[in-house]
Amino acid sequence: MTAVGGLWRTWGRTEAVRPQRVERPASIDAVQRAVQAANRTGMRVKAVGAGHSFTGIAVAPGVQLDLEDLNGIRDVDLERGRVTLLAGTHLHQLPRLLRPHGLGLENMGDIDRQTIAGATSTGTHGTGGSFGGLATQIVGLTLVTGTGELLHIDETENAELLPAARLGLGALGVIVDITLQCVPAYLLQAVERPEPLQATVESYLERSAGEDHFEFYWFPHTETALTKTNTRLPLTAERKPLPRAGRWVDDELLANGLYRGVCALGTAAPAVIPPFSRLAQRLTGNRDFTDHAPRVYVTNRTVRFREMEYALPREAVPEAFGEVKALIERRGWRISFPIEVRSAAADDNWLSTAYGRETGYIAVHRYYREDQREYFAAVEEIMVAHDGRPHWGKLHGRDAESLRATYPRFDDFLAVRDRLDPDRRFENAYLRRVLGP
Repeated sequence: MTAVGGLWRTWGRTEAVRPQRVERPASIDAVQRAVQAANRTGMRVKAVGAGHSFTGIAVAPGVQLDLEDLNGIRDVDLERGRVTLLAGTHLHQLPRLLRPHGLGLENMGDIDRQTIAGATSTGTHGTGGSFGGLATQIVGLTLVTGTGELLHIDETENAELLPAARLGLGALGVIVDITLQCVPAYLLQAVERPEPLQATVESYLERSAGEDHFEFYWFPHTETALTKTNTRLPLTAERKPLPRAGRWVDDELLANGLYRGVCALGTAAPAVIPPFSRLAQRLTGNRDFTDHAPRVYVTNRTVRFREMEYALPREAVPEAFGEVKALIERRGWRISFPIEVRSAAADDNWLSTAYGRETGYIAVHRYYREDQREYFAAVEEIMVAHDGRPHWGKLHGRDAESLRATYPRFDDFLAVRDRLDPDRRFENAYLRRVLGP
């Protein structure tokens, strides 16, 4: 999130707004008072996290609640391995907070700048065919409803609301704390290898089901996939972290510094993109190391981009990927950012992109100074044809009518929304589009 002269913008520079009022509550009581005050004046109110969504899901034209000061651990239940975090806690803070208790997250994505409430509310996920998204780790939460009441939801209290509230798009209330079911801290062995693209696509279903965490990237204009396989190991296993210098060269100099320059050059001279992509796939993705899980999951990304990601029935991924590849070749587009392919286990959260089905993900990106609209719209047509569900925090063109058809519990979620926010205190333009009025 950046705010300059009252202007709030998303990290990808896709949305901007000047809120009428910005409040920075540092306590749960202060959040409750802010919502009650908005009710009295008839204003809309939205909580914002780190601004890492590409959609307008957190845009707050009325009252913007910046929860940056509402962070840290509220409670630890060591016997059950559960930790209650205040909503503004950033994912990158969790290793330091959890380490003293010997705990870790069951799974993580590759970006950790988001807040815990923002990441779970938008459906952030990592990869791993047997592991769910971040919201599946929630066993309880507390939120301030649209009427200003404090409501706790867990397996025993208001349990019927949990499948809706875990991944609520910010439409049900302002989350003030979240209780996560953690696991004992662990190591990950990462094996990153360039492999022939066709063979990688053909083995995707087997490897997604058989490996702990498998994903691959494909730079358009090449025939090579950059694969990453992470295997879970106990803390007693031998650590073999990347040398500091080698990690800096791979993750900072090449992946950020050089890549930023090429992306910028490619906007003016697209012809440089294919040869650079072929060079990039030769220079990256060939290493084997073992480290604490967060250091393996997370990649530092400083090159700004825009992203659209679709969740498909997992068995549809190979065919859909092939169609996207053929589309790029047919249109003659010069695409500098790789396509990312991941997976997740089925879950029971009503608006989860993995609700009720084993899921695969295909994500497309463009440099933020390029116009992504034609590319994303054409890819979206392919994804919709395969019953795809868009990531709530990433760019897409879907509306409530089309989304209802792919989410069996869509109307059940709307009923919970009617109950917790009858006056649409938390509504904005994006939520009107994807949920309806």
